[in-house]
Amino acid sequence: MTDAGVTFIDEVAAADLLPRRDPRGHKGTFGRVLAVAGSLDYAGAALMAGAAALRAGSGLVTLCVPASLQPLIAGRVPELITHGLAETAPYEIDPVAAAADVAEQPHDALLVGPGLPPTRSNFRLAAALLRAEGAPAVVDAGALAALADASGWWDRLGRATVVTPHPGEFARLGRTAGESDKDRRAGAVAAATDWGVVVVLKGARTVIAAPDGRDLTADFEVPALGTAGSGDVLSGVIASLVGQGLAPFEAAVLGVYLHARAGADISTRLGDAGLMATDLLSGIPRVRHHLVSVAERGGRLGFEAPGGEA
Repeated sequence: MTDAGVTFIDEVAAADLLPRRDPRGHKGTFGRVLAVAGSLDYAGAALMAGAAALRAGSGLVTLCVPASLQPLIAGRVPELITHGLAETAPYEIDPVAAAADVAEQPHDALLVGPGLPPTRSNFRLAAALLRAEGAPAVVDAGALAALADASGWWDRLGRATVVTPHPGEFARLGRTAGESDKDRRAGAVAAATDWGVVVVLKGARTVIAAPDGRDLTADFEVPALGTAGSGDVLSGVIASLVGQGLAPFEAAVLGVYLHARAGADISTRLGDAGLMATDLLSGIPRVRHHLVSVAERGGRLGFEAPGGEA
């Protein structure tokens, strides 16, 4: 659907993006997400991002957190793996040792930033992780602050990258979002093209832009999503879809749709206020299940049947 040059994501387009689910698959084939996240003040950000990745379909999700934090969050979400990163002081990650450690952990998608405070050591860690070659990365929150601190960061990326700024973070990255859909779209497309990354410019009617000039907008205005942790959930969903094999732009488009639609559905029951980010965790698989039925009705879903038939 298009309105004044802005192309919106509809449920048919979202359903077309669903990754394959091999009926003979297992946790190792449904994507491994590694999240470098969390701090003593923002431990919940790591937990929400990790849980969101599981709810979006990941087979395995590992939270890499400061070693001092690990015993405080281990078991809070039983399905999440936790891994303690070396420290220079309690809750202060050693960027050199941690970057080497993360590089050794198997993963299909890397999420960096939820709950990471904007400290010099975290800036060094984020820079090291994003310079290294490897699986695609989703960059949020504290890791966006690290990019804003490093001039010309886009020329030093070693991996395909999705950045997920809200307008304030976008401004700190040197860009202006604008107020109208048209201006927000133009700003996101220009940034994606200049930086060579996928840009998810969050807000009412989130814009997703690719380095090659493609862009889509989520036709959702959900005030209830303006709540702490909502962005952590979104970053976890996008990382999950990258880990399941979608290209970064397609993962961002589908992730934004799942997140926004889940928020809209919950708002029909709760209204425009009172939604908590953790409420989205049960809504995301419901939206995904609905999209499966949409795709099946249209004969588009690429599920692999036993015997290799599609």
